[in-house]
Amino acid sequence: MAETVLVVGGGGREHALAWKLAQSPQIQKVLVAPGNAGTAGCGKIRNSEVSVSNHAILAQFCKDHHVGLVVVGPEVPLAAGIVDDLTAAGVPCFGPSAKAAQLEASKNFSKAFMERHGIPTARYGSFTDPREACNYIRTADFPALVVKASGLAAGKGVIVAGDQDEACRAVMDIMKDRAFGSAGDTVVVEELLEGEEVSCLCFTDGSSVSAMPPAQDHKRLQDGDLGPNTGGMGAYCPTPQVSQELLQQIRETVLQKTVDGMREEGTPYVGVLYAGLMLTKQGIKVLEFNCRFGDPECQVLLPLLKSDLYEVILNTMNGKLVSNAPVWHQDSSAVTVVMANAGYPGSYKKGVEITGLSQVQDSGVQVFHAGTALKEGGVVSSGGRVLTVTAVRPSLESALQAANRGTAAVGFPGAVYRRDIGHRAIAHLNQHRGLTYKDSGVDIAAGNKLVDMIKPLAKATSRAGCNAELGGFAGLFDLKAAGFVDPILVSGTDGVGTKLKIAQACGQHGGLGQDLVAMCVNDVLAQGAEPLFFLDYFSCGSLDVDVAASVVGGIAKACEMSGCALLGGETAEMPGVYAPGEYDLAGFCVGAVERGALLPRLGDIVEGDLLIGLASSGVHSNGFSLVRKVLERADLSYSSPAVFGRSGQTVGEVLLTPTKIYSRLLLPILRSGAVKAYAHITGGGLLENIPRVLPQELAVDLDASRWSVPPVFSWLHKEGSLSEEEMGRTFNCGLGAVLVVSPLDAQRVLRQLQAHEEAWIVGSLAHKHQGAEPVVVRNLKHSLQNAGPAPSGELGVEQNSGCDSNTPHKRTRVAVLISGTGTNLQALMEQAKRPCSSAEIVVVISNRPGVQGLKRASLAGIQTRVVDHKLYGSRTEFDGTIDRVLEEFRVELVCLAGFMRILTGTFVKKWNGKLLNIHPSLLPSFKGVNAQKQALQAGVRVTGCTVHFVAVSMTNCRTTRHQTKGPIPQFIYFFVHPCLGRGGCWSHHRAGGGVRAGQRHGGESVRQDPRGRAPGLPCRSGAGRQRRGPAPRGRTHHVEVQFPELKATHPVQFYINTLLLKLLI
Repeated sequence: MAETVLVVGGGGREHALAWKLAQSPQIQKVLVAPGNAGTAGCGKIRNSEVSVSNHAILAQFCKDHHVGLVVVGPEVPLAAGIVDDLTAAGVPCFGPSAKAAQLEASKNFSKAFMERHGIPTARYGSFTDPREACNYIRTADFPALVVKASGLAAGKGVIVAGDQDEACRAVMDIMKDRAFGSAGDTVVVEELLEGEEVSCLCFTDGSSVSAMPPAQDHKRLQDGDLGPNTGGMGAYCPTPQVSQELLQQIRETVLQKTVDGMREEGTPYVGVLYAGLMLTKQGIKVLEFNCRFGDPECQVLLPLLKSDLYEVILNTMNGKLVSNAPVWHQDSSAVTVVMANAGYPGSYKKGVEITGLSQVQDSGVQVFHAGTALKEGGVVSSGGRVLTVTAVRPSLESALQAANRGTAAVGFPGAVYRRDIGHRAIAHLNQHRGLTYKDSGVDIAAGNKLVDMIKPLAKATSRAGCNAELGGFAGLFDLKAAGFVDPILVSGTDGVGTKLKIAQACGQHGGLGQDLVAMCVNDVLAQGAEPLFFLDYFSCGSLDVDVAASVVGGIAKACEMSGCALLGGETAEMPGVYAPGEYDLAGFCVGAVERGALLPRLGDIVEGDLLIGLASSGVHSNGFSLVRKVLERADLSYSSPAVFGRSGQTVGEVLLTPTKIYSRLLLPILRSGAVKAYAHITGGGLLENIPRVLPQELAVDLDASRWSVPPVFSWLHKEGSLSEEEMGRTFNCGLGAVLVVSPLDAQRVLRQLQAHEEAWIVGSLAHKHQGAEPVVVRNLKHSLQNAGPAPSGELGVEQNSGCDSNTPHKRTRVAVLISGTGTNLQALMEQAKRPCSSAEIVVVISNRPGVQGLKRASLAGIQTRVVDHKLYGSRTEFDGTIDRVLEEFRVELVCLAGFMRILTGTFVKKWNGKLLNIHPSLLPSFKGVNAQKQALQAGVRVTGCTVHFVAVSMTNCRTTRHQTKGPIPQFIYFFVHPCLGRGGCWSHHRAGGGVRAGQRHGGESVRQDPRGRAPGLPCRSGAGRQRRGPAPRGRTHHVEVQFPELKATHPVQFYINTLLLKLLI
């Protein structure tokens, strides 16, 4: 069950905690109290006004709002006993108890504790009398120049004095002038240590510790560690000054020793333990302990945490750290720069307007809010430290550069921030290392790691003629083994243009692989060629292995979809050529076609030939420079809600929809000889691409009212004030490819295409008069202004469905579970992709790898997962894995479509009311796996589909003469029958007691004969109208929807499933 989590606090640390927790698929909602402008409403995160100081009120709030976990950010609530009080009230709370929090809350306690347990620290004295403290300062045989308020002082209660007089003045300020209030009732005077200061944090479950990567905070206000002390002006992680050996020493002699000591004293410490250390010539010395994440250390640690923070916290609280250690990103550095108000750490002005935040985040930099608030729809400053700008990059230098670019881009008048975060580490690296190739920016080890990661992906694309083994100097392809007799080779090369910029800004790279393959493969199809193998070129300034693997993984998957082998590629790391985070792509595809099957057949193309258009998925991969310009004019960022997308989609998500690959769909049709020419609608749009495959004496007449124009093109046309000609010359406007066919072949080809893809007859060829335009697009402006579904040619299932595709509606997130070819799945996908569908198929899961259904889903751009039942020791483990995948994709409805595994009762109970099973209703007349084929061959015109909710019960349900035992509490029964007039009717009965022979249809009896016919079945016209009549048991709901007359050659399954989700959801 998805949890609600409450984060206590309102600074940059708490924003980072909420941000990381929200990434967990197990968490539904993150509340932040009191929060700030950054946590006010961002995805799963929102603010709460509940009082966190009154623990009784807070505990009741948590119970009322089903809060399953409270995570405490700052130290003050911990010291006040928030964990003790909430735990006693039955509310799980992460953090140490009040007694354990004394390690931070009392410097006096902390120093005495370290002394008792032999933990290395600076020499010190503790005083309640200022005169005694000053005497200690002047008589100590070491520089006693560090003066600390013993209590909590918001990270500012430490003064590092330059001499004894300044140290004594600090004592008087703290104890007599009450600079830090009651926190200064006791002062600790310490030895001034010299060395490198670092922060070493760990998770601890009270027994074991799991160290985090070491970080370094920057306390001074100004560059070069000048100016007054602050709460922290920036941090970086990891620190190269702390080797793995030294980190292990810190773990054993400081962190573990502290946890053991607290447990021995009867105060187990559970939560995050922070040790501020000085690396002196004499060894490690503890400066202080904190009982929580540091701020700003938290903002560099959490972006490097690879594990699910929610799971880490649960393992920590449940004593399971030893067996479930957190995993951290390797070979990456994080830098955060704090932006403070002018005047900080003294007095400062509040309410300063801050702008440009969304643009900064689109550049791949994360902005965590601290002292911010919302005012009149904008963000204003409300504290001293206002923002922390965090960047994660492969190197410390590149991370610092990215963070500095981010701070410079924020519109924050008078902001104070440092530009040298990490300067000590950079100096350390330059001083202690000889130059390597990696120092110049080329990481050979990273390149080798990438090759190892993509080898199995390439291997999976092997096909007849090629085994796709990477690692050689060149790749081989055997045309004869691939079945060619007299082949001609066809090659194509392309890139993906500035769609790259959007992917890089959004951090979504996988879809670019499909774009690259599609652009090349769809080009070679224009010659009638089968794509055989593919080569890619990936170039960058600094290789990010995860990003490159995501891109190349997308290329490999797209090669599988298109039927070609990923034969090889080149990864070029070129420092200085590309900016950090940028890369470029190029692809090269080689195909082959038998000499007699070459396209276009220019001699056969004549006036009057028809044009069939295949639907695009959107902008595809051309025209993105213009798209980005329109976005700039509209003042939209990639994270803005997309008015031209589905509910919940961002601008970036819609624009990054992958380009469609047409090869598997089109090759059988091209080989049939019915297609005279094929044009890929790529750069140059509708106006320039179709004439490339035509004789010069012919012109193209297109009618834009004949196809569906995706809403993104309407938006571009309107927001960019783009002319019809500009739209037609730049974009595909909804057509990814155009086929030239004769009128005699048009309907047959159209039916073949529409079985798998949206397609329309969109125009024809005419004689081209001298001086006339080669392409005329009629009704384009009207279609752009009124984007929506177009008539679908002969079949037209939706023409009378009563669906208003222009009305926004929420789509239910559906997962389809399959085991085989996915014939049912194909029809479900066809329906779900229609504009008026109420369903969105977000993932297809198969219990068998490599089945055709997975390829169908991939071809449709739907995510796939394989949960191989053979790899699990029990059904419970198998079902549990499927359940986690469903949670990952936030699935709301599960559809079993030919899924050949029995699900456990636990799984079915969890998804009760959200689990459907579909199968043909052809029994008992036709049995076996080929029931549909037998029915069609017998000429049956009445058949159907049974849909039932699945629940845990053992019921004997009689369906005609077929006994069914299983978890079937409720049936929904569909059948198709002939009607008078032009069309037929869909009829659907829903009854709580199941389907029985003789079920009433609007008050009339329905009887099936042994051949499956239903003679004399009454019907009525009028799509969507309802009739109700007496039902034999329970309540029967009857719905009729018109569709064209069924013919025996039509696949009945297509009709059943195309309306399935529409009627159910």
